[in-house]
Amino acid sequence: MSVAETGTSDAVRYEVNDAGVAVITLNRPERLNSWGADISAGIYAKFDRAEADPTVRVIVLTGTGRGFCAGAYMGEMASLGKSISGDTDVSKIVGERHPHFLTTLRKPVIAAINGACVGIGLTHALMCDVRFASAGAKFATAFPRRGLIGEYGITWILPRLAGWGAAADLLLSGRTFLAEEAFQLGLVKEVVEPENLLTRALQYAEDLARNCSPTSMAVIKRQLYGDATDAVTDVSDRAVTLMHESMVRPDLLEGITAFFEKRPPNFPPLAASRPEGPT
Repeated sequence: MSVAETGTSDAVRYEVNDAGVAVITLNRPERLNSWGADISAGIYAKFDRAEADPTVRVIVLTGTGRGFCAGAYMGEMASLGKSISGDTDVSKIVGERHPHFLTTLRKPVIAAINGACVGIGLTHALMCDVRFASAGAKFATAFPRRGLIGEYGITWILPRLAGWGAAADLLLSGRTFLAEEAFQLGLVKEVVEPENLLTRALQYAEDLARNCSPTSMAVIKRQLYGDATDAVTDVSDRAVTLMHESMVRPDLLEGITAFFEKRPPNFPPLAASRPEGPT
């Protein structure tokens, strides 16, 4: 890694490597990186930094130790439970944004799920664009087993990834399942031995960073999530406009030239503002 913003004592670490991949690491291993105010306070700033940095083309989210994110920090949940009233503010734990903010980023977000991935940790992982997991990593929604409901968009994303029946099972039962089942359900792209997880996730991320147009990836992300609930005719019509826009960008000429010259492409970075086009 070539750039490090934070020290190892901070709740969220940030590094950028020479390939243009930012690695954001949850760093509370003593509690399996469970989600609390310290993590939520740091993670948004790190994602905002990666999103704004033109040298960053892909983002990897992972955790230290044995957990990716083992749900909400129960110490803070217990304090919240003791003070339950009509004006209970759960945002004190969740933070200023819901997990679906990851889908609004212009840059691909790759999750390297190194261990326990539960509750709000699972919701964040599912809102990433692609997921890799350590062999044996434990997953769970857990909500009904804590007297809670499907939170912050998980009932939107989980059926789209795993199908309605599997989502109903996982959400209603709150049962624990392993990375291997998550792979079978389509929730993760690959299951990797723990010692190779970050290396494999970085390999994938670096391939995107080196060989894919940042502008194309930004538009495709917007299409993926924006088109999810629209009629296919509307989606197709928007795609025609977006295709015409892509054909006048320098990225197209560079991609074709690099193909014929048998060399890696040298795509320009993202513009400072979001790519224009239908929303």
